[in-house]
Amino acid sequence: AKFYFFKKGSLNKMAGLTLQKRLAASVLKAGKNRVWLDPNEANEIGMANSRQNIRKLIKDGLVIRLPVVVHSRSRVKRHLEAKKKGRHTGHGKRHGTKDARMPQKVLWMRRQRVLRRLLRKYRQAKKIDSHLYHDLYMRSKGNQFKNKRVLMEAIHKLKAEKAREKTLNEQAEARKNKAKMKSERKASRKAQVVTETTVEGAPAPDATS
Repeated sequence: AKFYFFKKGSLNKMAGLTLQKRLAASVLKAGKNRVWLDPNEANEIGMANSRQNIRKLIKDGLVIRLPVVVHSRSRVKRHLEAKKKGRHTGHGKRHGTKDARMPQKVLWMRRQRVLRRLLRKYRQAKKIDSHLYHDLYMRSKGNQFKNKRVLMEAIHKLKAEKAREKTLNEQAEARKNKAKMKSERKASRKAQVVTETTVEGAPAPDATS
């Protein structure tokens, strides 16, 4: 398809061809501003008073549909790229309150979703049990963790404390068992000594009997 660019001033010379322009716009399925009539063939175009004649003129190239005028977004893109870097966002460019521009509720929901997603992931991976999950879930709801990093640190700290308690309990149980075994050995030795003493102190049996 050929594209032609013409000055709009040349179209004003043919003010008497409104009928032809309207018919051409209908045939070309475009607006009247996008229809170009050859100014050098104004007389021949003026003779066309039907759509069939207009189609013939279109075929001959005397009537052309102009391309759509480009509405460039290059400047808009450049401006948005600058805004991403933080330009054009000072106090003078802001409309609406801080809460209207970025509501606290939206920030809260985003934070809670991040924290809860992490907790679900850890629970499914068996990194935390259901009791610890519930405890941390309620703490998150109570605004105890401001971001995911703080929550992860809390999880590691709680797990370390739990492991330490388990180790201490095991050590205490081992000491308890050791002491119990020691006391049992002591009691058995004492009983053995008493038995030996009793045997030694008993009167010897009579030989005549």
